[in-house]
Amino acid sequence: MKKRLYQNDAASYFREHSSIFLFIVILFLMGVIFGAIVVNSMSIIQKEDLFYYLSQFFGQIQNGKIAENNDLFAQSFLHNSKFIGLIWILGISIIGLPVILIVLFIKGLVVGFTVGFLVSQLGLKGFLLAFVSILPQNLIIIPVFILMAALSVIFSMRMIKKQFFKAYGQPILPFFKNYILVFIVAVVLISAASGVEAYVSPWLMKSMMGSLDL
Repeated sequence: MKKRLYQNDAASYFREHSSIFLFIVILFLMGVIFGAIVVNSMSIIQKEDLFYYLSQFFGQIQNGKIAENNDLFAQSFLHNSKFIGLIWILGISIIGLPVILIVLFIKGLVVGFTVGFLVSQLGLKGFLLAFVSILPQNLIIIPVFILMAALSVIFSMRMIKKQFFKAYGQPILPFFKNYILVFIVAVVLISAASGVEAYVSPWLMKSMMGSLDL
């Protein structure tokens, strides 16, 4: 009974704020598209220089010279946790609303640039390489970022209403408790994504590069 009640509450919450969630998704996709466009605007020399360093990285993977899995996990978890933590903190500040949107756009830009560059340099091989190296962990990371950004925007808007519109009667504390809970869940999911990035993606990349003769 309680589970069904929570599901109904969550469904009504998403319906109520559907426009914000839609806007966040569109903003992220715009970042991805812009990242891909940036690749096409690069000069041939810039692409060649970047591809040289990328080739060096591929060589290190094939030779097993990349960082240990535990180190990769720590780096990935710290990096993504910083982003999630920044978005969460910006959500509880009145002036943080536009910065949340910028951070999310940058995240999309990085994803779009990485995939776009691999495809532009390696064609189908680059797409397959991006599929095994970027997609697995981002199946978790991207939804977490989008959800966290949307909830942070919603909470920031509540803070603004509470501060500037005295007639706004809804108390902040219950929402803040849920906001903390969401952050904890997000960190747990980020740790799972970091595990995939550290222990699964390198193996998939090495296998794919061997089959593609990279």
